[in-house]
Amino acid sequence: MDDTQLLRYSRHILLNELGVEGQEKIRAGRVLLVGAGGLGSPASLYLAASGVGHITLCDGDAADLTNLQRQIALRTADVGRNKAEATRDVLRAINPEVNVDVVAERVSGSLLEGLVAAADVVLDCSDNFSTRHAVNRACVQHRKPLVSGAAIRFDAQIAVFDPRKAGGPCYECLYPETATDEEVRCAVMGVFSPLVGIVGATQAAEALKLLAGMGRSLAGRLLILNALTMEWQQLTLPQDPHCKVCGSLSETH
Repeated sequence: MDDTQLLRYSRHILLNELGVEGQEKIRAGRVLLVGAGGLGSPASLYLAASGVGHITLCDGDAADLTNLQRQIALRTADVGRNKAEATRDVLRAINPEVNVDVVAERVSGSLLEGLVAAADVVLDCSDNFSTRHAVNRACVQHRKPLVSGAAIRFDAQIAVFDPRKAGGPCYECLYPETATDEEVRCAVMGVFSPLVGIVGATQAAEALKLLAGMGRSLAGRLLILNALTMEWQQLTLPQDPHCKVCGSLSETH
């Protein structure tokens, strides 16, 4: 790092658990964000400010006026623009040395597989079960840690699924995919604006810890927040030995 970079990241470098070595790992890191909405906005802002070397934003939606209540990377002038493209401009303004790529579509199939394979950490910031399960399958296949977040109304959940760890669960273990999965969207259910900030910032924190190799991740645990009472719960997540996605992982570790 040069003198300007040492100054920019000095408050990270002063942390004994992180230091220059950890910051260099962050700068070398590649993070994939699937979704640039309520969760992706705050997560991407913190990742860029923290100096993650390469960020890929995936979102096929255009911003509309209802998004501005909570999707803090978007501006009023962005209404009608692709969310990922608008967010990229903000991230570049925050930290010009961060490389930001945009995939302005809903990712699936071989495209998603390639993006996950190229990432060091994946953040699921999507808003539908089909994408969540597809991202999970790709992360398990390519042994990539997945930081999952969800927020609706006043309720939120955050978890890390790390297939590199023997005996760890995946998203499918927690929410088995069924043909009757109902999509629960902010458009019809509502969401408390700061809640997505709490979740997205926590997802960013977990991603930075994974990149730097510091602390203890949320792998194998689920955090649940009720923002009306501001009460947190923590649950331990076991692996489902019969999981159709990760159940055979223990045989290959």
